[in-house]
Amino acid sequence: MATVRTDRAKAHIDLGAIEHNVRQLKSLTPSQLMVVVKADGYGHGAVPVALAAKNAGAEWLGVAFIDEALELRQHGVSGPILAWLVSSDDDIVEAWDCDIDLSIGTLPDLERIIALAKQRNEAVPLHIEFDTGLSRAGISKQDAPRAFQLIAENQTVVRLGSMWSHLASADDPESPINQAQLKTFHVLLEQAAAAGLHPQMRHLANSAATLSFPAAHFDLVRVGISAYGVSAGDALLASDFDLKPAMKLTARVAQVRQLQPGEGVSYSHRWVAQEPTMVALIPLGYADGVPRFATNQGHVTFNGQQLPILGTVCMDQFVVDCTGVELAIGDEVTIFGAGASDAHSWACATGSIGYELVTRIGSRVQREYGDGVS
Repeated sequence: MATVRTDRAKAHIDLGAIEHNVRQLKSLTPSQLMVVVKADGYGHGAVPVALAAKNAGAEWLGVAFIDEALELRQHGVSGPILAWLVSSDDDIVEAWDCDIDLSIGTLPDLERIIALAKQRNEAVPLHIEFDTGLSRAGISKQDAPRAFQLIAENQTVVRLGSMWSHLASADDPESPINQAQLKTFHVLLEQAAAAGLHPQMRHLANSAATLSFPAAHFDLVRVGISAYGVSAGDALLASDFDLKPAMKLTARVAQVRQLQPGEGVSYSHRWVAQEPTMVALIPLGYADGVPRFATNQGHVTFNGQQLPILGTVCMDQFVVDCTGVELAIGDEVTIFGAGASDAHSWACATGSIGYELVTRIGSRVQREYGDGVS
């Protein structure tokens, strides 16, 4: 069946803001810039964001999974793409055939890559993630010497495209963890050099480190959330770096009614009217990405006025207080974005983070693309 599109709710994506942010981020570093477009471009749309980022001068694109990279290629996106979460059942050869660079983070994956590379007539690019303290993905410090040995023994079939790692606390510029990880990364680079290996690129910095930690920039920086104009942390507000929000989430009022004292709102009556109250129904819910934690916490904006959420956020809808506001059925309210609270502030008020808020906006919310639409 065909999908019916309405203007019930929209995510307005400002591609001009994406381009502005990429140029602004490039001005902060002499390093090459990778724009991360995983998770459907952080909910903004991977293909249009990728094209906007490249148009603004991004040298690389980054994704988590091979299928995300293949989608970009299928839509005509050219240039270097790195995918860094490679599974044992992924079609690595197809990725190579589509000129997709792959990163691995375990010795078994390294051995598998080398075995497949031996079946080709040319050396394939190899990117390796090392764990410098995040304790998530990446080859450990203990396994690093064996990894360097394997690569050194097989340089006819693999070329070391990059060595990289990921910071655990870059959103807190004062955290000593950042310096500790930087030190560990330098040690690993020295070990690689001692094994006769010289990666074409070294990269450690994410969005937060790109903004605040120049010592971690190396040859390339990987920017994700900052490219979308969302703050990388409480100490790294997007507005302080002239980064513009690329997404504006809106919805149209579905109903307006008056409540009398003692009437409760939504499931479990977590809010009960103490006086006559005008309320409006907003046709968005946690199925669309509005956190249930916004219950009695979040708000929407209408004509510059904040209208607080009353009661439980449901799967498809929530209720706001519009007492004293001339609000009618069909009027458009803004959940976050230009002219309202930004995604970071809205998320923090509801116990979340800006990353989660923009990436969880669901497929029922229509995307609208343009320059200056937000």
